[in-house]
Amino acid sequence: MLSVWKSMPVLLSLLCSAPLLGVAEAAAAPKIYDVVIYGGTAGGVAAAVTAAREGSSVVLLEPTQHVGGMVTGGLSRSDFGNRKCIGGFAREFYRRLGKDYGTTAPDGMERFPEPHVAEAMLNTMLKEAGVELVLGSRLAEDDGVTTAAGGIIQAIRMEDGNEFTGKVFADCSYEGDLMAQAGVTYTIGRESMAQYGESLAGVRERTPIHQFMVDVKARDENGKLLPGIQDEPMGETGAADRKVQAYNFRVIITQREGNKVPFPKPPKYDPARYELLARLLDVSMSQTGTTSAAVNLMRMDKIQNGKVDVNNYGAFSTDYIGGSWGYPDGTYAEREKIWDDHYEYVAGFFYFLANDERVPKSLRDEMNTWGLAADEFHDTNHWPRQLYVREGRRMVGDFVMTQHDIQTGRTKDDVIGMGSYMSDSHNVQRIENARGFAENEGDMQVPVKPYQIPYRVMLPKKTEATNLLVPVCFSASHVSYSTLRMEPQYLIIGHAAGVAASMAAANDKGVQDVDTSALTKRLRELNAVMELETKVETRPKVR
Repeated sequence: MLSVWKSMPVLLSLLCSAPLLGVAEAAAAPKIYDVVIYGGTAGGVAAAVTAAREGSSVVLLEPTQHVGGMVTGGLSRSDFGNRKCIGGFAREFYRRLGKDYGTTAPDGMERFPEPHVAEAMLNTMLKEAGVELVLGSRLAEDDGVTTAAGGIIQAIRMEDGNEFTGKVFADCSYEGDLMAQAGVTYTIGRESMAQYGESLAGVRERTPIHQFMVDVKARDENGKLLPGIQDEPMGETGAADRKVQAYNFRVIITQREGNKVPFPKPPKYDPARYELLARLLDVSMSQTGTTSAAVNLMRMDKIQNGKVDVNNYGAFSTDYIGGSWGYPDGTYAEREKIWDDHYEYVAGFFYFLANDERVPKSLRDEMNTWGLAADEFHDTNHWPRQLYVREGRRMVGDFVMTQHDIQTGRTKDDVIGMGSYMSDSHNVQRIENARGFAENEGDMQVPVKPYQIPYRVMLPKKTEATNLLVPVCFSASHVSYSTLRMEPQYLIIGHAAGVAASMAAANDKGVQDVDTSALTKRLRELNAVMELETKVETRPKVR
């Protein structure tokens, strides 16, 4: 990931840079922690703060120089579903933001904070809880996990040689590298419809949303496929594959003079990469007479202080369809190339719309009223630090959460929280259809009713690891992961992981042997929401 940022005032702080906090003490006086958490995503912060509040000694290891993952890395307009399902640590976090912003929302939550404000809040909560935070600490790539007989992780080693020993470990990263090195079974891509009996599984039939609604030829005048269209079959409907839904960057932009920076021209910018987009604009303009970025090319959702969180929308947008397939199981070097390529694609997309003469002047003029928010992401030239890894590795535990669990079997004995956002997968591939036109495949947007999340979703098979929790790359099919993958749910699952890890460490038990009745009871005491019929706690005093 570093190559994209070499022109920036501070090298990306994303990976491999020297730790800023805690590493000197860790190197000088190694100790055994009750709980070792790898990955300072928002879910990782929730797990760390909660375990520390429960009385455990906790270290949080984060490969970059920033905590919060997507919550502080551009995804400021997170998908919530039913707000009443948000409880525990997640509700506290959003309410504390609400207090800072002076929100007037009835539930007191500010759900759409600026990235730097969200990051400051998470750092405050870590400091208050006494969590030892070690930034710039990435797991050694090949031999970073030491295990003993019986599926026990003894220690993990970082690239800088520092080792961290603990009673219980949690992999809260988007990549699941600790989980993978520990020998835990995982999968990548989409299951077939037959594997778990899921009607939404596998390759999808043509879907109407984020789709080409006008015909755009897939090939140029010489019969060559246009850039961004894959040269391989889509696959049979319902079939499994190892392809992953599209990633992007959630870019924060503004129209406020004095706080906007022009869209950057990426180092390897090539306008030919957007030939399909140019042709789409031509066809759309000829048929409708108008083209607007806000209507047709991207979703622009307002957040605090005159800023907008930009997300993918439509047939050709910020999603780099097909560019993510090699990321989940890639080496660090391979992921760096994929990260750089996503930057080139997404930054080039904005630059193309703002500058290319093939873009209608009205659209160029509209784009140039916007720019990157100058008060965000100072160390990466105002570009988001976190690639939106919507889905990577997914653990395969003894229990796998499937479509059944989010649609019909929605209650669980070992409940730890609730989810409610629809099944939402972005497109997986872009192909040439039978008529010779461009077509996207993989979109899934199917509503669900609020459902309970079970503790089991975090548990590896007992034969593989007995002191590891996996709150982000958890055990779920592609279909069920598509609703559970929202950041509020990561916060909820991370909250439960912190309590469970503390219980396991205090009682010298494996994570599979935690008393789930006691876990649920304790989470209720901490204001977690387990069912919507239960009265949500009175609004607590916000610190």
